[in-house]
Amino acid sequence: MICSVQPGRSQADRRAALGPAVLCPVLSLLRLIDAYDFEIDVVTKRITSELKHHPGYQAIQAIPGVGPILAAIFVAEIGDITRFRRLEQLCSWAGMTPRHRESDTKVHRGRITKQGNNLVRWAAIEAIQRVHYGPIAAVKARLTVRRGTNIAKVAAARELLTLVFYGLRDGRIRALAKAAQAQAA
Repeated sequence: MICSVQPGRSQADRRAALGPAVLCPVLSLLRLIDAYDFEIDVVTKRITSELKHHPGYQAIQAIPGVGPILAAIFVAEIGDITRFRRLEQLCSWAGMTPRHRESDTKVHRGRITKQGNNLVRWAAIEAIQRVHYGPIAAVKARLTVRRGTNIAKVAAARELLTLVFYGLRDGRIRALAKAAQAQAA
């Protein structure tokens, strides 16, 4: 059985050199890619339309490193921000707080707990990976010199979660407005 090449595909010239044994699976995989692209587009449009008027979604996109996808992850995973009375509770829920072991007079603080929402923790770390400006980048740069890259990333991610908390709670982020005014002066 010989599969036919679909007209209008930009790769048709390159696929013409393939034999029928290779061409059929390639065309099958291209159809699957098209189907997944269609489904991704449908879900993206639906999420965008549902979050378009969400004040927290719009506010946290002003944070450097947070785009529409990461903002949607924060909004969807955190949900109702009022269940966290303080921002420390959000950081703890995301597993971004240091481990604390205590026995009598000995206290040991270790690595982050990682007990919490994996997706929020991942999104916070992902958002600060390529940030080179703003208050979060300043925290990351300052701590990288003193404590190393990984500790600085986690601390910057906690700062980012702080901004996300206030953005979702208030619908705006005052710290970013103050930083912009300080740079303008």
